[in-house]
Amino acid sequence: MSDRLDLAFAALADPTRRAILTMLLEDDMAVTDVAEPFDISLAAISKHLTILTRAGLIAQEKRGRVKWCKLEPDALRAASVWMQGFGQFEPVNLDAFERFLEVELSPEADHSPQE
Repeated sequence: MSDRLDLAFAALADPTRRAILTMLLEDDMAVTDVAEPFDISLAAISKHLTILTRAGLIAQEKRGRVKWCKLEPDALRAASVWMQGFGQFEPVNLDAFERFLEVELSPEADHSPQE
């Protein structure tokens, strides 16, 4: 289980990958649609998707000529259970987590340090 947690937390450490997960909360998406809002190459997006897939956070499948990505529904369960073991964390509410990610990843979010 430790290896799976390491992969999940490493995948979540990158803001592009967290943004991709947020997008996939809405629905399955073609790889080209996932790549569209980002100002990076399709090859770079593919590497991010590979990391998310290896971590078990998403699944990719080919439908005809198009590769689709979908969020794995129980992907964060092990990480949530692990964090709860410290007694400092409540169970992860995925709806609240989605709202948090939307706020944090919005273009209007001010991430500068407060004085």
